[in-house]
Amino acid sequence: MPQESSQAPGGPTDRPIDRPIDRRIREAPDEVTGQAAGGPGPHRVVVIVDANSNPFELGCATEVFGLRRPEIGRELYSFALCSPEPRTLMRDGFFTLTGVAGLEAAESADTLIVPNRPDVEVPRRPAVLDAVRRAHARGARLVGFCSGAFTLAEAGVLDGRRATAHWQWADDFRARFPGVRLEPDVLFVDDGDILTAAGSAAALDLGLHLVRRDHGAEVANAVSRRLVFAAHRDGGQKQFVERPVPEVPDESLAPVLAWAQERLDSQLSVPGLAAHAALSPATLHRRFQAQLGTTPLAWLTGERLALACRLIERGVAPFDAVARRSGLGTTANLRALLRRETGLTPSAYRRRFGPAPD
Repeated sequence: MPQESSQAPGGPTDRPIDRPIDRRIREAPDEVTGQAAGGPGPHRVVVIVDANSNPFELGCATEVFGLRRPEIGRELYSFALCSPEPRTLMRDGFFTLTGVAGLEAAESADTLIVPNRPDVEVPRRPAVLDAVRRAHARGARLVGFCSGAFTLAEAGVLDGRRATAHWQWADDFRARFPGVRLEPDVLFVDDGDILTAAGSAAALDLGLHLVRRDHGAEVANAVSRRLVFAAHRDGGQKQFVERPVPEVPDESLAPVLAWAQERLDSQLSVPGLAAHAALSPATLHRRFQAQLGTTPLAWLTGERLALACRLIERGVAPFDAVARRSGLGTTANLRALLRRETGLTPSAYRRRFGPAPD
């Protein structure tokens, strides 16, 4: 296992840190970046709601993809719900959903979000599974929140593919779908045209990841501000970090995080962060793992890369200025990290997400 250096990227001899990335943003065709596959207009997101569906994940999808964003100045997505029946009793009979489109609405989806339910042992409706298969066959993007991975697996579209599901159901999922490469310890998995999120809150993480993938970091940050939610949590973070209730209040990392975010362009290092927090590097590392599920160096590199993306989207040029202002040091380091994280070179990222030419 490669060991992480305690020096954060930022010098001419730096190279990208050696750590596994649990998701890849593949360079998707243009129709998966805000345009509907069938022609002009916003990318169409459709959610299938079935009997006993979870209302929270439905709310997450509606909040991320279904609301208008006047502060952004353009429509990001068109959004629709559909159901195999005119009346759908939601989880545990909390309420009944009516007035949504029939299952035929799934046929025009560019992104199809499949049903997720707590009764994972109950087979999904054949009509729903057929709709998922048809969407996959015509190239639509498929998304499963929480137990939605069971729907995708039942439809047969996850065979040989990477996916995640809630840790509570990991053993059951493996037993029923041995052909799926389950990764139960992550928040979400982006496997290109099929994406899965682990638990309920991870649905928001994956939703914002999709906005970021489709429209760039600046737009995703605007959406996250409306949600009052963290703009970016790496999909490879652990979905469950056990923390017993402390006898005394836990020391928050918020002050040192805020301090570092104001100085990303300076020569920050893990020992420097520890010194500012008046902790030993080992204690700082433990607190990062406990509170954020990641290491100080991985967090710092992720913050610098997110800043670099925002600078590129705002039109900052040339790329060596982007690398210097974001603390990544060199254009080569920026290129390597951006390509590893997004699958795009800086030039390709600017063409896709940068300001329109005059």
